[in-house]
Amino acid sequence: MENLNAIPLSALRAIEAIARNGTLGLAADELGVTAGALSQRLAKAEAAFGQSLFVRTAAGLKPTPIFADVVPRLTHAISELSSIVADIRLPKENTLTVSVAPIFASRWLIWRINKFNQQNPNLSVRIVPSLEVINLDLSEVDVGIRVSQDAAIGRNAVKLLDQRVFPVCAPDLARTIHTPHDLLKLPVIRENEKLYGWKSWMSDQGIEGYSLPDGPTYADASLCLDAAMTGQGVFMAWETLACDALERGQVSAPFNLRARTGATYWFATSQRSRRKQNVNRFKDWLEAELACSISLWNSTSH
Repeated sequence: MENLNAIPLSALRAIEAIARNGTLGLAADELGVTAGALSQRLAKAEAAFGQSLFVRTAAGLKPTPIFADVVPRLTHAISELSSIVADIRLPKENTLTVSVAPIFASRWLIWRINKFNQQNPNLSVRIVPSLEVINLDLSEVDVGIRVSQDAAIGRNAVKLLDQRVFPVCAPDLARTIHTPHDLLKLPVIRENEKLYGWKSWMSDQGIEGYSLPDGPTYADASLCLDAAMTGQGVFMAWETLACDALERGQVSAPFNLRARTGATYWFATSQRSRRKQNVNRFKDWLEAELACSISLWNSTSH
């Protein structure tokens, strides 16, 4: 192990983060340093190894062939070191950090998390809204609630539910809608021009070759739902986003049909956090709450 005496751990962390993220900026953000400081660490690492480890390209930094071969092993080794440090430290059994998509947090989780807090008064839950898919093995985050159209994200990910979409609008506007084709006569609220969910829902209705009308654009699905509440048009929402508003009568669903998008919600943990009792307690509570919601959703849809 004498080789390790010549290379500081900080240098190994630096080159691993750069290789995984592809740019100095992203790697610096992850490590909590400036890009300039990370550039200096990279220079020292390359000097210690006696060779360049990256090729500079227009897109960022690409590992050289010899370094690219060992990057997966280096990532695994640093992940293991992170887990060892966490295991040796006094376990923070009274804290739980959860990374979750902002919309899921604000539209579904926040309205229910107090039940868990009341059941676990000695546990402090920290919710971290983030669109970033955090590497749980390299962070202090215990749980990641994620949405993906791919297979399970992470080695320990457990499926929570399938994402289903359906059109919603203000109650007064819903009373003017009688067939799916009526939707094509109304303003369509959108996050962007991808018009998420419309293709899946219209296809399930057997409608092809349609053109969706223009409508207001808000670069946030939560704002789009708010716009639907105020009567600005029709929005293709999903259950964890809109069903509480639907139950409160803030929006209406002109049709009971809900279409799967192919996306799935996952409960992800790290090798370290999966062994924590509070993580399993939170998972059991979350699955029970979602089961209640799913039962209600299924009673009003098909």
